[in-house]
Amino acid sequence: MEQQSNSEIIIFTDGAARGNPGPGGYGVVLISGSHRKELSQGFKLTTNNRMELMAAIVGLEALKVMPCNVTIYTDSKYVADSVEKRWVFNWVKTGFKGKKNSDLWKRFLEVHAKHRIKFVWVKGHASIPENERCDQLAVEASFRPVLPVDFGYQPDK
Repeated sequence: MEQQSNSEIIIFTDGAARGNPGPGGYGVVLISGSHRKELSQGFKLTTNNRMELMAAIVGLEALKVMPCNVTIYTDSKYVADSVEKRWVFNWVKTGFKGKKNSDLWKRFLEVHAKHRIKFVWVKGHASIPENERCDQLAVEASFRPVLPVDFGYQPDK
């Protein structure tokens, strides 16, 4: 999404997995002024938390100008709390030992460093239009007839 430097960007995100693990997807709505962009992708086998985090990453990676002031609205406590309570930054110090989704958290941290980001948790399925749209995008993506492999997904042993 093209925007001016120091722009205010709003990103809504959601992730879904049918079975958890199972087929899953993410949905993203980016808003910059009057500009709007929707993104989604499904995967053959993944988890809800992976898709929630993937949505935030993909939304941030779609920004073409840096730095931006970004507010990400998510219904994932996992993602919002991990960043806002700064847990993920402590996980870096421990090499993500014992943490799931370290591949995605490392990818997130790379793009996080390029912007000023604030996460806001919103209640899911609470008639917040953009959150509902992200949910719809994520679920629809999980039903696509051909789904790629989520190579970072590691099943519990």
